[in-house]
Amino acid sequence: MLRASNRPDECVTAAHRGKLAYIYVRQSSLNQVRHHQESTELQYRLVDRAVALGWPHERVQVIDEDLGKSGAGTIERMGFKKLIAEIGLGNAGLVISLDASRLARNNRDWHQLLDLCSLFGVIIAGERLYDPCLP
Repeated sequence: MLRASNRPDECVTAAHRGKLAYIYVRQSSLNQVRHHQESTELQYRLVDRAVALGWPHERVQVIDEDLGKSGAGTIERMGFKKLIAEIGLGNAGLVISLDASRLARNNRDWHQLLDLCSLFGVIIAGERLYDPCLP
């Protein structure tokens, strides 16, 4: 179980802010990308959330290569792979997504993400902040 907080000062440290914040943007199908643009726009505005949490705008990276790709199947999600690589390289202090289902809809991807975030001390932000390092 992840410990959640609405207060950034409980989770986010200077060490987190010393690394990059990654915004992961995904829509499940090209139809959603075309006809539900408000969701895509809302996801891009998550950059403002990272800035509000203390990251300078220039240290916020948007990963949007997976627009139009489902998170449930075996489709190659190059954006997700890039996110996993950046976490594994120690570059990430924060990962933000609109909700957990944007990041992963299968247990293998979700657990890989959680394990790496825990190992490298990365905060996950959806509706709340989650520190996978804390019980």
